[in-house]
Amino acid sequence: MRRIGLIVALLVSTAAHADVWRQYSFKPMGTQAYVELMAKDDATADKAIAVVEAEFARVNALMSPWVATSELSLLNRDAAKRPVTVSKEMWDLLDRSRQMSELSGGAFDITFASVGFKFDYREHKKPTATELATQKQWINYRFVELLPKQQVKFSKPAVKIDLGGIAKGYTVERSVQLLKQLGIQHALVSAGGDTRLLGDKNGRPWLVAIKHPRAEERHVAELPLVDQAISTSGDYERYFIEDGKRYHHILDPKTGQSPTELMSVSVIGPDATQTDALSTTLFVLGLDKGMALIEQIPDYEAVFIRQDRQMFFSSGLQ
Repeated sequence: MRRIGLIVALLVSTAAHADVWRQYSFKPMGTQAYVELMAKDDATADKAIAVVEAEFARVNALMSPWVATSELSLLNRDAAKRPVTVSKEMWDLLDRSRQMSELSGGAFDITFASVGFKFDYREHKKPTATELATQKQWINYRFVELLPKQQVKFSKPAVKIDLGGIAKGYTVERSVQLLKQLGIQHALVSAGGDTRLLGDKNGRPWLVAIKHPRAEERHVAELPLVDQAISTSGDYERYFIEDGKRYHHILDPKTGQSPTELMSVSVIGPDATQTDALSTTLFVLGLDKGMALIEQIPDYEAVFIRQDRQMFFSSGLQ
């Protein structure tokens, strides 16, 4: 009887310290976000989820073009008139965006917003030919001058910027790093098309699906991933169709218009900030140039889906 009692006591003790899995959904930054994690107890899980949600709110308040008091809004209002001092965090992300612009020959360019703000995808509004010609001249990442002492200046009068091609991935990556600091070892954080995985899923890889670009409930592939990030950019996220033409939110900086060769690009790699920026970049570059670029970047791979629905994989995935 004493032995049975000891076994029962051990089972009760183990159960009391069993890890808990928690899932949570919320809607930041105008998109759907999702957190799944394992924590040592309910209190730690609650704290971890609160930290992630707070981080999304914090970055949104800093970098959203829709928040009038954000640093990004301040730049769009004043940086063409005078140098504007920003936080080190904003300055660093602008610098990282510039590096991606240089790496891609300008295919990634946060000044796409100089044309992008003329679109309203919900209202099916697009710039007129005259507006497009006028605004397109202000798209050039070199017009964003990063000055000493965390100051930023726009060298042309009508330049606008938007961090939509990098900010969500940055926030997802930041959230996972904060979870690490809390001692979390297994987690998934996702927002829009950006997902970051911490560790594995209870001894097995996470299975991350690549969405079918033309079928909401279908997937074209499932990838087993551990401690990786994956970002997808597609022509189905924000768009409208007019006269048989699809107008979507990814704009080619050279034309100010939506690229038409690809339906989606997914990029896999160790950092969600980079996968976010790269998926946008490769989409703009198209299959041949995009494939050539991703093959030059160590530790990153890509899946391209062309308009004819053919899939193409970079060499590390083949």
